[in-house]
Amino acid sequence: MDRDEPRFTIGIEEEYLLVDKTSRDLCVDPPAELLAACQETHGNSVAPEFLRCQIEVGTPVCADLPAARAALAELRGTIAEEADKYGLAPMAASTHPFAKWRDQRATDKPRYREIAESLQVVGRRLIICGMHVHVGVEDDELRMDLHNQLAYFLPHLLCLSTSSPFWQGRKAGLKSFRLTVFDALPRSGPPERFSSFGEFERFVSVLTGAGVIEDATKIWWDLRPSVRFPTIEMRITDVCTRLDDAIAIAATFRCLARMLWRLRRKNQRWRHYPMALIAENRWIAQRHGAAGNLIDFGRGAVVPFVDLVGELIDLIAEDADHFGCTSEVERIRAIASGGTSADKQIATYEKALKDGASEDEALKAVVDHLVAETLIGCRPARPGDKTAEMSVMPRPHL
Repeated sequence: MDRDEPRFTIGIEEEYLLVDKTSRDLCVDPPAELLAACQETHGNSVAPEFLRCQIEVGTPVCADLPAARAALAELRGTIAEEADKYGLAPMAASTHPFAKWRDQRATDKPRYREIAESLQVVGRRLIICGMHVHVGVEDDELRMDLHNQLAYFLPHLLCLSTSSPFWQGRKAGLKSFRLTVFDALPRSGPPERFSSFGEFERFVSVLTGAGVIEDATKIWWDLRPSVRFPTIEMRITDVCTRLDDAIAIAATFRCLARMLWRLRRKNQRWRHYPMALIAENRWIAQRHGAAGNLIDFGRGAVVPFVDLVGELIDLIAEDADHFGCTSEVERIRAIASGGTSADKQIATYEKALKDGASEDEALKAVVDHLVAETLIGCRPARPGDKTAEMSVMPRPHL
């Protein structure tokens, strides 16, 4: 390993919805004992979220992908095991098929009370969940340079992750309706570019000095550099229903970061395109997901996303080999061709209707599908597991 190479550590955060296994609706008021039991096993790797119907997990800071996968599998499994004692289940999807935002309750914590007061109805509508991936890059200036270049690939990562095709009991017509809800927040959407880390710090200081925000954790862009920890945090993705998909996307993001570092060592860089063009691809990704096209700015044409995925895999092949995650990166080809969680949710819904189910029954069938898919490849924590003792990703992030 090049002695100047960043560590490229990895950490993954996920948010889940807690559903009642009988009604399939969200659990508005889950028992405190559920969270306590999960934290007894995993410490602060498990935390409450803004709404009480949500629960958040964060892996340890991991040196490699197998460690991140094992941690995430245990966290999903433990939450499922403890939730089952109360007739509940975690669901890894960015929206619930039919739950109503008006019915939800905010978590009673000072930070969340302040957010609720600040955001009003915009905050109350946030029954959405996401996946965030942190990649460790110790040098501040390098971190900012990679952050600026990584923005180009955000729509591609969103395409691979879409899991929010329903909203308030209806098909939204978008594969990621979550971003439509989240974009109502201030300081959200595509990230700004900065010429240096110092310029970013000055930007933050203007907002904190004016009392608009207390710290940079309230900058909710799709991608952000941390001022507290040496990571680049990718935030655009929906939460993946299948664990394998989450790991594939995390691996791809990590490899993209290293690929851009390699270019930098050769005095090369990814071309900067106007953020408005990237925002256009972002919208296309929201609307169509992996089944659609994206604009290839170099060609000046729309290209089927499945073709772009093949090019992306080739682009980061050397980095996937370096990290030993070639098979995980290769999985994004299967996601692009076989569909994301959003595609499978819609297929489940339409099949149920075709088989004679009512709309209500079809939506509940989607919930059952999601609950089952969330646990594929996961397991509860075992005696002697050390997850709770390891350093975990920074929190809170909302």
